[in-house]
Amino acid sequence: MCDCLKDFLLKQGFEIIKANPTLFTRKVNNGIFICQIYVDDIIFGSTNVDFTKEFSRIMTKRFEMSMIGELTYFLGYQIKQLKAGTFISQTKYTTDMLKKFDMDKAKTMKTHMPTTRHLDLDGDNKAIDQKGYHSMIGSLLYICASRLILCLVCTCVQDFKLI
Repeated sequence: MCDCLKDFLLKQGFEIIKANPTLFTRKVNNGIFICQIYVDDIIFGSTNVDFTKEFSRIMTKRFEMSMIGELTYFLGYQIKQLKAGTFISQTKYTTDMLKKFDMDKAKTMKTHMPTTRHLDLDGDNKAIDQKGYHSMIGSLLYICASRLILCLVCTCVQDFKLI
């Protein structure tokens, strides 16, 4: 993140979250505004619709950027915003991951891994490419970690009574 963006947001009254230097918040009336910077993307939202529109106007005036619209997919999360609430799912990420590793047609079983098999050889006693397994495990860990993070964020937001 460039320092000019960080400085601009701080001058606009935003505070940096200590645990994440790319996450900015600002209290707006009785609500909150959150702005997340990720590489060259900015995701923002607020409990105050008017301030969200104002922020969009200020940012497009100050920086060369385009507004894509309502967030529907980000970092493996599908987001659906309805009047009843915001719903977040990782169905697409999980389905894509299963396809990537040719596991979308796999037979399910209670024990997801045979216990008597050598992990370095396939059924024909040929060496297995371990990079594929490393990538698969990384994808599974991402699902587990991101679900935990999402749970923690939702709990924190509820504690602040913002939803």
